[in-house]
Amino acid sequence: MDLRSAQRIAEAEAARTGLGTGPNRRLRLTLFIGMPLVFPVIGIMVLVPKFLRDEVLYIYEAGIIGCLLHYVWVFAKYPRYASRPPYLTRDLAMGGGFYLPSLMLGFWPGMIAAPAWALFVGITYAVEGMRERHGHR
Repeated sequence: MDLRSAQRIAEAEAARTGLGTGPNRRLRLTLFIGMPLVFPVIGIMVLVPKFLRDEVLYIYEAGIIGCLLHYVWVFAKYPRYASRPPYLTRDLAMGGGFYLPSLMLGFWPGMIAAPAWALFVGITYAVEGMRERHGHR
């Protein structure tokens, strides 16, 4: 086993467990911070005066949009499955998890974009797999 193979195996194991490294870590942190943040936001909305509730909601909705745009940015950096770090496709598909906070807050763009994103990642993975199987580049 050469050094490059050993590094690749170590990176794959780090990406599979824990937070991983590189883009895997960034995507997982985006999901782990952005998704459960809905509960403190709901608590803040209960505590602030009525005239500030909409502003708190708009800030969190902008955060959801920012998180989904971060997923798009990482996908744009690694558009081909072959050039992605290990488990990055799985982490990209996890962007569909922003559906639940969007559903809880009634944020329609998030309810549409999050599952559409996960579906898009899955379809691109399947299309690329079929293309490789048939010998296309």
